[in-house]
Amino acid sequence: MIQSWMIIGGITLLIALGSFFITPGDVKWFTRLSRPQWLVFEPLIPLIWTVILTCGAVSANIVWQKNPGSIITWMLMGLYLLAEIITVAYIPVMLRFRSLKLGEKIGLMGLISAVVLAICVLPISVTAALLLLPYLVWSPIGTYTTDELRELNPQDA
Repeated sequence: MIQSWMIIGGITLLIALGSFFITPGDVKWFTRLSRPQWLVFEPLIPLIWTVILTCGAVSANIVWQKNPGSIITWMLMGLYLLAEIITVAYIPVMLRFRSLKLGEKIGLMGLISAVVLAICVLPISVTAALLLLPYLVWSPIGTYTTDELRELNPQDA
């Protein structure tokens, strides 16, 4: 029998693979941007997002286990899905449109969706809500970093 964690993990992985919808030209544009001197953790960003998405999947599974199949649980799964889609869309959309401002807006949308999700999940499971903390901490850092990139690269804002 397929377990809920397998389905949630599989969906998380499939959506995460959407971040690979970028072209070499998109990457070239991004790599030529000036970066703030304090941005020394950039090589760790893929690992950071892997941890964040894994925590989100575990959080979703905890919520599912509390009341599997209920309409509220399905709605929360939709909110988890929305938050992940927004998160994964950040890089390919920002790169495709070569717009740091658009990237910043997507980052802000992701943060708002994660805050709403955490508030909704908290009464169901404190643990599930706590597992969303890495996202809630990192998302503003990513959005701030994008804002700093905009300041350093006004021609690409």
